[in-house]
Amino acid sequence: MTEPENRCRLVLIVPDIADADEQARIVADALKGGDVASVIVPQYGLDDGTFQKHAEKLVPVIQDAGAAALIAGDSRVAGRAKADGLHLSGNAEALSEAIDKHAPKLIVGGGNAADRHTALEIGEVRPDYIFFGKLDGDIKPEAHPKNLALGEWWASMIEIPCIVMGGTDPTSALAVAETGAEFVALRLAVFDDPARAPSIIAEINALLDEKAPRFED
Repeated sequence: MTEPENRCRLVLIVPDIADADEQARIVADALKGGDVASVIVPQYGLDDGTFQKHAEKLVPVIQDAGAAALIAGDSRVAGRAKADGLHLSGNAEALSEAIDKHAPKLIVGGGNAADRHTALEIGEVRPDYIFFGKLDGDIKPEAHPKNLALGEWWASMIEIPCIVMGGTDPTSALAVAETGAEFVALRLAVFDDPARAPSIIAEINALLDEKAPRFED
């Protein structure tokens, strides 16, 4: 699978499914649809032990498809499941501690960057990426305008890559790409109808291939 290095790429957020086997099967199917840079695995309401079982099923499926598996929030689960990284939604201090402890062995990124000031504080600790939005923030068809604005501002002046949360409409990926952001995160846009997830990923990649702006080397 060729990776479109010079345009915005897709990041998936695993859907909230109580059955770990079903969740892993749906994600595995989706990843057959085409290029995905990484997959974030949220804990949702699971207790730590159950979350670990989900992670241990999901991580190999994600890695076998050539994507990076990022566990949200729990470094112990990330380690035990042999994930590629850790997605944190805390402040700059929390990210800094995790980077000191786990980088470069693990990818460490995220942040709760709701405004420019917080984003710059997070940027100072040099995470692998910054995330604009919430993992379950896809509540409207389009990406949140504030996140689009933050992504455009960030991408125009800071080298640390950014992921911007998209909306429930798959075409919201293009609006994110047009900000200059390196990655667009989608959840319900892909997984709302699991049977269609592979074809939706193929369609999003085709749309980005055709219309997304290209990055300069």
